[in-house]
Amino acid sequence: MSKIRSALEAVQRIGDKAVVAVNSSSGLCCPDLVLQALGERYREEGHPRQLTMIHPIAAGDMFGTKGVDHLAQDGLIDTIIGGSYPSGPSSAEPPLIWKMLGENKISAYNVPSGIVFDILREAAGKRPGVLTKVGLDTFVDPALDGCAMNDRARSRPIVRRVQFEGDEWLYFPAIAPDVAIIRASTADERGNLTFEHEGAYLGAMELALAAHNSGGTVIAQVKRIAQSGTLRPHDVRVPGILVDIIVEAPDQLQTTATAYDPAISGELFRPLDTFTIPAFDAAKVMARRVAMELENGWAVNIGFGISANVPRILLEEGRHGEITWVIEQGAVGGIPLLDFKFGCSSNAEAFVASPHQFTYFQAGGFDASLLSFLQIGEDGSVNVSKLAVRPHVTAGAGGFVDITARARKIVFSGYFNAGAKLSVVDGKLRIDKEGKVAKLVPEVDQVSFSGKRATLQNQDVTYVTERCVLKLIAGRLTVTEIAPGVDLKRDILDQAAFPLAVADPLVSMPADLFEPDRRSRQAVTREAAE
Repeated sequence: MSKIRSALEAVQRIGDKAVVAVNSSSGLCCPDLVLQALGERYREEGHPRQLTMIHPIAAGDMFGTKGVDHLAQDGLIDTIIGGSYPSGPSSAEPPLIWKMLGENKISAYNVPSGIVFDILREAAGKRPGVLTKVGLDTFVDPALDGCAMNDRARSRPIVRRVQFEGDEWLYFPAIAPDVAIIRASTADERGNLTFEHEGAYLGAMELALAAHNSGGTVIAQVKRIAQSGTLRPHDVRVPGILVDIIVEAPDQLQTTATAYDPAISGELFRPLDTFTIPAFDAAKVMARRVAMELENGWAVNIGFGISANVPRILLEEGRHGEITWVIEQGAVGGIPLLDFKFGCSSNAEAFVASPHQFTYFQAGGFDASLLSFLQIGEDGSVNVSKLAVRPHVTAGAGGFVDITARARKIVFSGYFNAGAKLSVVDGKLRIDKEGKVAKLVPEVDQVSFSGKRATLQNQDVTYVTERCVLKLIAGRLTVTEIAPGVDLKRDILDQAAFPLAVADPLVSMPADLFEPDRRSRQAVTREAAE
């Protein structure tokens, strides 16, 4: 019997109160046609109702892939468990899913992406749940928010602290999905799936296993269908024995606003001179300073914001290849991409499944992580996951908590405060207008990274801003470097909402960071050394 169905036929298999897991990362691998059909079915029939949606990484974004927003209709969703959520600029209207969780119409949870994959993996193996230290002393911990994003979720806890073998852990019960909705490039008639045009596998196999082993249904959206027996077995990432329904979507995008770029899927390598180098400004100065923290041969995780430009700094300075970049969606090596292509890499040397990448991260198997901050607390804690005024600007924590839980070295970067007008003139930083919103605050709005726990674990934590560099030393934020042109008291100490320690000696940030032509000088120096 053929497994090929239309999207509308496929979603008829989803019943009221079903648990539905979706494999996606914004527009990357998003099975958008199936999600759209599910939303259309509900509008026409009023069913299925009261679904529990599970998204290890966000399905959809604010740049053209609606994803879970197709389902943001009263009564369709009861509960949503997301590693992250659709996000976008503060000036744009928030996604409908954010409005629903803000109005307590659904129970909404932000669970670290790696833990969501773990929850599904344990369900696939018929094991009771996840014991983990990832998230202790952060918003994940029931001592703080317990992952709850609204009052309705707080009344229905999904995580608790437990004692096991004389130690304290977080425990998440396994969740068995009734339906898994995944996406691939090609399916043969038996449902074997290959991913040759995708920029990642994410957790397609893990979600399919969890649903299949729970007696559920696996729906696979694909770009094209091949004859049985024509796919090379080494290329098949999800075998047909796990797939129940195939939905053909010939117009599916590779990622948001990208129809198809073979460099994203590793089918060719882009020439290095086709990557855009960031323009010279204060943000580039910060990215240059972050790059100084790295050592040749390291494997380094990278996040959004200032950090995302560090690979291009190394490219400009002739250092491309010294660092192997590893990102949570699964790419290893290459050059991570920006904006709505974030989560993809061009010229990657390998793709691994996201759950495996998160196991690598959770155990601190990599050398360093470069991440952003919204706020820094007096104890060194960082908030990246909650912005009270415009919550949709941040996608939530995503893999941030998994990555930072045991990372040996972390470099956070961002502006010292919000709204400052800055320029770099004659090799010095000039603060043309001071920002009005402090980002160094006594207590962060939400603890995404625990400074206290980092101190106990002897993690190496650095904070790079445009005007100074700080280190977490013996539990205190300490100014270790100052930018040329900046006054320590006026521009740093008086702008923080709590006392900062100052290193003795306090050194100046390297002067060449503030020079527009640093690239050519670096190249000359490098050529002379070689």
